[in-house]
Amino acid sequence: MQFGHEPVLLQETIDALALKPGELYVDCTVGAAGHSLGMLATEPTIKLIGIDQDEVALERAKYRLATYARQVTLLKGNFRHLQSLLAEVGVTEAAGILIDLGVSSLQLDEGERGFSYHQDARLDMRMDRSGPLDAWTIVNTYSEEELGKIIWEYGEEKWAARISQFIVAERQRRPIDTTGDLVAVIKKAVPAGARAQGKHPARRTFQALRIAVNDELGALTDVLRQAVALLKPGGRLAVITFHSLEDRLVKDYFQELLGKCTCPPGLPVCVCGRQQVVELVNRKPIVPSPREVETNPRSRSAKLRVVEKL
Repeated sequence: MQFGHEPVLLQETIDALALKPGELYVDCTVGAAGHSLGMLATEPTIKLIGIDQDEVALERAKYRLATYARQVTLLKGNFRHLQSLLAEVGVTEAAGILIDLGVSSLQLDEGERGFSYHQDARLDMRMDRSGPLDAWTIVNTYSEEELGKIIWEYGEEKWAARISQFIVAERQRRPIDTTGDLVAVIKKAVPAGARAQGKHPARRTFQALRIAVNDELGALTDVLRQAVALLKPGGRLAVITFHSLEDRLVKDYFQELLGKCTCPPGLPVCVCGRQQVVELVNRKPIVPSPREVETNPRSRSAKLRVVEKL
C-alpha cells in the first residue's frame, strides 16, 4: 500500500493527550492511522480503538497498525454513534479521545470519490459509501434556495446565491453529473475579478457540499457530548478542526463545559445550575508551525483544542 498521508499537528496532539501507560485511547477518525501510529510509537503499552466510516481507510489503518494488532481494535461506523460503537466492544470509558476533522488526503487524492475539484469524477463526496445522500442528489434535486443556503452557511461563500442560480439554470439543460461539470458552472457564476484572487473558485462550494452530504456539523455536535461523557476523570479530549464553522462549534461547547454562570447580573443567587465539567488545557488553539505548513500546506487552517475532564 502507498501512503501520502501526513498527520496534522502530530507531536502537538500526542503531547496534548498526555498518554498514560496501559490506558485506553480512542481515535474517532483513524483514517490512515497517522495519529494512532504516533501514539502507539510514543507509548507502546496503550490500548487503542480506531473508528472510521470509510472501509478503505480501515483497511489502510489495519495494515499500518499491524505491529500493534493485539492492542488495537478497529470499528466501522460514524463517530456520531461513539457511545454505542464502544459499547459493542464492552468499552464505557477512555483516558483520551482524539477527533481529527480533516478530510483524509487519501480521500481527496482519490479522484473517483468526488471530493476533489482538481480531478473529474461523478459527484459523490460520501465518506461512508453506503450512505443514502450524495453530492449529485443535492446539486441536481435541491431547490435554488436550499442550494444557496448550504453554500452560504457551510462554505461561507459570498457568491452562494449566484452559484446556486447558475447550477439550477445549467441542470435544466442537462444533469450536472461530475465534479468537472460543477466546477465549470461555478467558474461561470463567480466573476472574473473574484476568480483571479488566487484560491480555486470551487473550494468553498465543494466544502459546503461535503459538509452537507456527511452532516459533518451535526455529527460533530453529537460526538462532542458523548466523548466528554466517556472520559475518565483526568482524561483528555483533543479536537483538530479545519474551518471556522467546526472551530466555533468546538470552542463554544468547551466554553459551555467550563460552567460559567449565565444568570442575568443582579440575581442574588445562581439559578442556571451550570457546573464546570472540564478545564482548558490550552486557552488558545494550537496551530501548525510555519515549518509544518511549508511541508504540508493542507495543515495551514488546522486548530487543536484540548480539554481535561475534572
